Amino acid sequence: MRLYDKRQLSLLTALLLSIAQAHGQSDSNTFTLQQAIDYALTNNAEIGVMQARIGQAESQLGESLASFYPQIKASLSYQHSDNPAQAFSMIIAQRRLNLSDGTDFNHPGGVDNYRPQVTASYALFRGGQDYYRQQAAELGIASSELEKAATRNHLINNVTASYYGYLAAQDAHKVSQRSIDAVTSELQQSRIKFDAGTLLKSDVLSLEVQLAEAKDNEIQTANAIEIAKAMLKTLLGMDASQDFGIADAGLTNLPATPSDFEQLLTQALGRHPALQAAEKRVAIAEQQLNIAQAAHLPRADAFVSYGSDSKDLAFSSNRDNVTAGVMVEVDVFSGFATQEKVHKAEHELTAARESARQTRLQVEQQVKTAQLKLLEALNRQQVTSTAVTAAEEALRLVNEQRQAGVVTVTRYIEAEVARDKAQSREISARFDALRAEAELKQATGFWN
Repeated sequence: MRLYDKRQLSLLTALLLSIAQAHGQSDSNTFTLQQAIDYALTNNAEIGVMQARIGQAESQLGESLASFYPQIKASLSYQHSDNPAQAFSMIIAQRRLNLSDGTDFNHPGGVDNYRPQVTASYALFRGGQDYYRQQAAELGIASSELEKAATRNHLINNVTASYYGYLAAQDAHKVSQRSIDAVTSELQQSRIKFDAGTLLKSDVLSLEVQLAEAKDNEIQTANAIEIAKAMLKTLLGMDASQDFGIADAGLTNLPATPSDFEQLLTQALGRHPALQAAEKRVAIAEQQLNIAQAAHLPRADAFVSYGSDSKDLAFSSNRDNVTAGVMVEVDVFSGFATQEKVHKAEHELTAARESARQTRLQVEQQVKTAQLKLLEALNRQQVTSTAVTAAEEALRLVNEQRQAGVVTVTRYIEAEVARDKAQSREISARFDALRAEAELKQATGFWN
């Protein structure tokens, strides 16, 4: 038995760990449908954008709530003036007025004034604008969350459709490979028969043409796999260089027959996030109209300021002063700006209502289209499944007749092509049904 020193054991351990990590990473990049959906919801860039918009809406709500709190400011100002009125005012504010020192108030000279000051203000009434802004901001958060749900709903549908498209391309590729194997085997036998003088050259050439067509179809299906893989990587937020694979889930179960249209539409209208988001935008537009109309009302603010005036920066409580008051103002004439803001808000409300109506019509159309696609795909699957059984049996019989020399190679090729087309149509119908089911779930807001 060979003995290893500590250094060799550590190197061997590191090698085994690296192999295990590489194997684990490969397994982690092989996705079932649910794993692909979960990965996309975590890593898709569009979901990240929608989450950032929710954060923006929350910050906007915090900004609107700031209007309900007092506003406090600190300031420091400096003035220098030899204007008699201003200079005299600054001397009085600094508590330095002395009538016995012979000051010439007509020629006071330059006077410096430093004023550190703290000012607090509070909005007593703004015509309800602060309240309406708060309501609009809260609706904005709800709208952003619903838009994220709509994006999530759409993303899950796209991932599901692309996942099934990938599996469909794989199955189609397997069919094309089986066709190549079958035609290649028949071509080899035909060449032997041709060399023996028992088969025509035209039969061999027909098989070569069939083999070329099968190889062409194999190239197309292989490319379809790569295209579906690239689309899935984009949806999952993966780089092009990352490894990626699909787990063979054995998807044989077909969707159930969908409910009637009225029931599906009721579900969609009650939970579709895009429609709910459109309704929230209408409510936001209503609050914006209230804000614009409130500008016609007066505004009242209370304020208080505490400061000190001095000829230098030395602070003294003997020179401090307090000013407090209430100011009420109203726009008597703003050059029609307020009226135009109201008109603008009215038009925005009309646009939001029309957009919500359009969204409802689109949801109705999506539900109807998805229902019809699912019904069509299910019916096609039944027909194509029967066709595949018949085509395989026909090919078996033709092959037996071919071996017995009863039929020509042309008839065999026709049976082979018919079988391959039937299998391709059956694969297409099966995965079209699964994709249609995903579209119907999206249309009804199933993944809300």
